[in-house]
Amino acid sequence: MRHKALVLYAGERTGHRSCGVALAETFGRPVAAYQALRRGGITGTGPCGAVTAGRLLLGEFLADPDPTAPAPARLVQAVRAYEKLVEERVDRGGVDGWVCNDLTARFEDFRSRARHRFCTRLVADVAECVAEVLSAHGVDVVPTAVDLDGGGRFDPVGDGPPPEAAGLDEATLPVASTEAGGEPTKR
Repeated sequence: MRHKALVLYAGERTGHRSCGVALAETFGRPVAAYQALRRGGITGTGPCGAVTAGRLLLGEFLADPDPTAPAPARLVQAVRAYEKLVEERVDRGGVDGWVCNDLTARFEDFRSRARHRFCTRLVADVAECVAEVLSAHGVDVVPTAVDLDGGGRFDPVGDGPPPEAAGLDEATLPVASTEAGGEPTKR
């Protein structure tokens, strides 16, 4: 799932998808509602769209289809496990919280390559967390191939790591600037 999310969000060999849309498509879900997660709920003042998409995906796969039913125990357990994994594995660059504007404030230009790579890695990490939690709850989603610009295809199962993954796990991305007290500087 990580590799498909990388290809879809990076947008280097296929059209770029926003964070929530990339995750919905990665897991084979309809994407329309996930468009509202772009840039922290459109305005940047909401929580990270990728992290929010992860919770929604768990709901899509594990919730009770009865709209009047309470959240089933397996969904509650899955969300708790997901939140723990996200805290442990997803790099926030030293920023407290998950507000999109706070996560991306260290990048002078939201459209910069450095910010895009930061969010690409974040989306891939979230995809990995969601897949792991779903699998632990008996749901294994097999990623489908992605049609690439120019007529090629990327098969996330058989093709191995995509070129978009190169360097994403290196410590080359900017970290949050800190003031004298060591706290991340926020705008």
